[in-house]
Amino acid sequence: MLTIDGIQSLLGQESDSLLQHTCNTISKDVLQLPGANTIDEVYALSNRGPQVLRSLGQLFNHGRLGGTGYLSILPVDQGIEHSGGASFAKNPAYFNPLNITKLAVEGGCNAVATTFGALALASRHYAHKIPFIVKLNHNELLTYPNKFDQVMFGSVRDAWNLGAVAVGATIYFGSEQSDRQIVEVSRAFEEAHSLGMATILWCYLRNDAFKKDKDYHLSADLTGQANHIGVTIQADIIKQKQPENNGGYKALNTGNSSYGKLDERIYTQLTTDHPIDLCRYQVANCYMGRIGLINSGGASSGEKDMADAVRSAVINKRAGGAGLISGRKAFQRPMQEGVQLLNAIQDVYLAKDVTIA
Repeated sequence: MLTIDGIQSLLGQESDSLLQHTCNTISKDVLQLPGANTIDEVYALSNRGPQVLRSLGQLFNHGRLGGTGYLSILPVDQGIEHSGGASFAKNPAYFNPLNITKLAVEGGCNAVATTFGALALASRHYAHKIPFIVKLNHNELLTYPNKFDQVMFGSVRDAWNLGAVAVGATIYFGSEQSDRQIVEVSRAFEEAHSLGMATILWCYLRNDAFKKDKDYHLSADLTGQANHIGVTIQADIIKQKQPENNGGYKALNTGNSSYGKLDERIYTQLTTDHPIDLCRYQVANCYMGRIGLINSGGASSGEKDMADAVRSAVINKRAGGAGLISGRKAFQRPMQEGVQLLNAIQDVYLAKDVTIA
């Protein structure tokens, strides 16, 4: 198990900045923080039916983080999003979907999120051993030239038949197709709730205009608003990329252009440049943490993957988030190394010395 000394070592020169930071923007006292009673205190008091509560219970009470209110999820839909070859060339064993689910089981994850095809083949092997999350839509990159649009690959009913306890979907907020995607996903989530399944929304931004002097797909203000739309369509859990900058609205409101709405206090009172404060703003947009925020683990960069994963987990936890969903860092390496990386992420959430900022 990764100790606090191990966490500090992996964080290196950022250790004190990340582990000792106090958030003076949005106080932790106004947040709904993850805990053993999350389902009782939040979801059970909402419009979610008993079957949905049971599905959420399966998610939150499985794996090494079971009963803590935190989530560690293995997502492997990159065979569609980034092509099977690009995703699995580093470790061809994961062309076999049974190995995907095996990694999630051995890695102590709360759940595995992947495609209809993968879970269809794994269903009778693993549906009773680990919660399934079926990813409903994907962006395929075989059309020439490449386009960026999330399209449905199957039905909510089929996901239910596979034994899934939850469905996941992506909306590309800011894209030309976002209106259609919002309608499609909101209807799918309504059906999923009616069948007793939980819902997870990948709240990603997608618009070439968001890339200026910085990549504002990763700005706290724009991703925060995407989160806020996501919880509005009743996602039970929000997945979002961790913010790396801020000021997306300002960058897009230049010259004669007018984009969105902003309040200067977003930047002067509700955030700073510190990564924990930026992530705290994402949490605030998830109804002050009442809907859990899980951040994505990001692409694999090789030797730094363990340190990067632990850093992301520390930022998410200290910001008030509900966990990490990490895929490529885990499955693009030998299985035992992937298990160790997943366990390291989980150890951050189990570490009492890593507190809420």
